[in-house]
Amino acid sequence: MKRDVMDLQSPAMRADPPADDTVARMLAGAEGPHEMAARVSAINRELQRWESNGGLAAWEPGPDTDPHIAGALKDYLAGCPALPDWADPARIARAETLFMDMSMLSCTLLFCASLPECYVLPDLSAVLQAAGQLEQHTDYRIRSTAAMIFPVMMRGGLTAPEGGGVSQALKVRLIHATIRHLILRGAPPATGAQALQAMPALQALAPAGGGIYHVLYAHGWDSARDGLPCNQEELAYTLLTFNYVFLRGLRRLGLGLERADEEAYLHAWNVLGHVLGIERELMAWTMDEAEARFADIQARSRMQPRQPDPRPPLAAALMREMENQIPLRVLKPFPTLLTRRLCGKDASADLGLNGRVSLLSRLLFTLGFGAVRGFDSVVRLFVPGFSISRMLTRVAGYRLVTRFLMDQTRPLRLPDALLGQVEDTLGGWQRDPRAPRWLNRVEARLAGRAERTPA
Repeated sequence: MKRDVMDLQSPAMRADPPADDTVARMLAGAEGPHEMAARVSAINRELQRWESNGGLAAWEPGPDTDPHIAGALKDYLAGCPALPDWADPARIARAETLFMDMSMLSCTLLFCASLPECYVLPDLSAVLQAAGQLEQHTDYRIRSTAAMIFPVMMRGGLTAPEGGGVSQALKVRLIHATIRHLILRGAPPATGAQALQAMPALQALAPAGGGIYHVLYAHGWDSARDGLPCNQEELAYTLLTFNYVFLRGLRRLGLGLERADEEAYLHAWNVLGHVLGIERELMAWTMDEAEARFADIQARSRMQPRQPDPRPPLAAALMREMENQIPLRVLKPFPTLLTRRLCGKDASADLGLNGRVSLLSRLLFTLGFGAVRGFDSVVRLFVPGFSISRMLTRVAGYRLVTRFLMDQTRPLRLPDALLGQVEDTLGGWQRDPRAPRWLNRVEARLAGRAERTPA
């Protein structure tokens, strides 16, 4: 979105000074992409030792850590209090319960709603495309996202000393700042006016060696046209894809929550947004407010489309990964069709997902979706909690979780203790506690796994 003089105070021209200053201090003196890559690797080795929320206060840099890195990280932790004073532990706990109750369904909504909507903003997609994170390494991007979501939403993720949500979020905050630093080749200017003056477009001439650090460093950025990379507006929008879009997806599947539950879920993610450095005034606290903010950001992003458009190839890569998990050819378009249903016509067009799909596949999906919704509505009058829709989306989620998150040859990049908690959680999701035993047996057969006996 092109900025003019009247937009200098826009959230798109603001980043995250505490994290940006920390990264600038740690990368000071590193010249060129090779030195930058070596320095970032040293920082990552230190961040791997941030294993739990409670451990942050006692963290000490390793004996061989560069003093500049050590000092910057200590100041960063001291200046970024974990939770805001407005955080409500009861509402956070309720949100955790809701996430765990949705279990495998949460993963289906992640793949077919949250992630696709995340790539609707052209500027945000441009950063991901520059890094090759979706178009070439889709599974890596998915696993990186899960490595933050699960530690945050598991029980005690944000509030318990043994939880890992705060520690993971503070790492992600530094990752965002590092991306900004590499693309801008320095810390973002303090004001929008300085950003417009200081950052002309740079030619994307990748140096020898390749790799994400080289690509980002060579990519360059036009702040006058695009604002700052990973700016406050984009961060607030991304937050909405993981709380508002998730809740909207449940509504569109006929599984919507009570208003108090929806607002508890929004609240928990807003607490996470605070830890990630997102300004409170950019957060949404009700579904109506979230819907308005989400639509406004998307509408303004469409006013200045990018050429070439990075969004369709990224969305196509995500759809291919899901299609590869479906054995029957006639069912392979179902991820695209479900994404269309959950994201709507405009977003689907932005992502290039409105192309032709075989008539048979469309008929099967449309008739099946309508029949399931109608059947659920009738049966729930007599059997509260019954839902074929929930079962089918859990089956889809199980296949995706097995492929991307439970592969023992590629464990999620998490501290060992936290990884064990995530694996136990995913394992426990194989049985739906809200469904009758016979429906769990049906689900198990459709998912191609043995039905678990409840503990």
